[in-house]
Amino acid sequence: MTVSTTAVLHSEWIKIRSLRGTLGSLLAVFVATVAITTLVFATVGRAEADNGEDALFGAFYALNFGQIAALAFGATAVSGEYLNGALRTSLAAVPDRTLFYGAKVAAIGACALVVGTVTTFTAFLAGQAFMGPDALGLGDPGALRACAGGGVYLALMALLAAGLTAVLRSAVAVLSILVPFLLIVSFVVGDVAGAAADFLPDRAGQQVLRHDAVGSLGPWTGLAVTALWAAAAVLAGWWTVRRRDA
Repeated sequence: MTVSTTAVLHSEWIKIRSLRGTLGSLLAVFVATVAITTLVFATVGRAEADNGEDALFGAFYALNFGQIAALAFGATAVSGEYLNGALRTSLAAVPDRTLFYGAKVAAIGACALVVGTVTTFTAFLAGQAFMGPDALGLGDPGALRACAGGGVYLALMALLAAGLTAVLRSAVAVLSILVPFLLIVSFVVGDVAGAAADFLPDRAGQQVLRHDAVGSLGPWTGLAVTALWAAAAVLAGWWTVRRRDA
């Protein structure tokens, strides 16, 4: 039986929108980022306007929380296949494991990119609405690049989690590794490892959010480094899905 790529992609989209935990994680990318941005900028935005920090990077402060939701989305979208024998059912419907995995990754990446891009533009505009004369606009240097690049960054983080989940078969295990790494280890390593820390997935990718890059990577080269991390995880997941028993 031949299964069309379009049909498999459609089935993966149905899985994403019908599983409460997966859809909830995807929506949380938007809700958490925009809500925290609005709360922070409504209360202390003007007070922090002249603190000497990168104002553009500060506009995306809440993306630190949105990326956690993006990781959860990528992880739960894949881990659902390992519950109650769902993977065997999926592979019975789509025997071509490369097609099955590729469609899943494509659906995850596309959903995360769309929601992530809407999130970054909305959060940026919502936050700057409280900044009065200190507000940045999309026409300011780096702003449009940061909004578009931020959406790509969130999609890459979702794919990183998705690939690792295909390897470990557990969203809990993946989130237990990635969340502490991004929130704690990355900062500790950054303080002691110097330039090597510039190549960590979060630090590299977030260069695209800055007005002026910090460290050895530029905005797009930093995002490319994060893309390499995500690609490595996705390829590892593909190898695992092809080789391991369902």
